[in-house]
Amino acid sequence: MALGTSIFLIALGAVLSFALDRDTVSVVNVNIVGYILMAVGILGLIMSLVINSQRSRTQHTVVDDRRPIIDDRRLPPDPPVRY
Repeated sequence: MALGTSIFLIALGAVLSFALDRDTVSVVNVNIVGYILMAVGILGLIMSLVINSQRSRTQHTVVDDRRPIIDDRRLPPDPPVRY
């Protein structure tokens, strides 16, 4: 979950929990859904920050494995084979 998605879930959960007047819509308690969305958003935010901090501490090593190319035109011709 990206940082933007986590912040969006926290904001949506806060709106559902604190800004709406009605507590229930048919069978769903909107306050509880808002608290759940805020909890998931906070958990995603923490996970995103931990993963990004691990990514910044990673060291990359470049292995340059080049072998010389032998040009056959520069080699002397093979001596003729006599049987």
